Amino acid sequence: MAITKANIVETICVANGFSKKQSIETLETMLEIIKQALESGEDVLVSGFGKFCIRNKKERKGRNPATGEDMMLRPRKVVTFRCSNKLKDKINAK
Repeated sequence: MAITKANIVETICVANGFSKKQSIETLETMLEIIKQALESGEDVLVSGFGKFCIRNKKERKGRNPATGEDMMLRPRKVVTFRCSNKLKDKINAK
């Protein structure tokens, strides 16, 4: 099961004694900061967690899965995430 924004808000409430409104505002502010940084082409590094980066993908050949028709996929930007070694170690310890 995935953790949702609602789960995160609830955890912030319990852990910090914030009201639900304060927790929502805190989470939304943090996510907005990350979005703005990525939109402007900056990487976002969260120490001990990982790094969000923008990667440019070139135009390439693809296939429409519904029709099987060949097509060219346009160049685009994608967000990538690389987790920190601390997080990798924590995940692999269990």
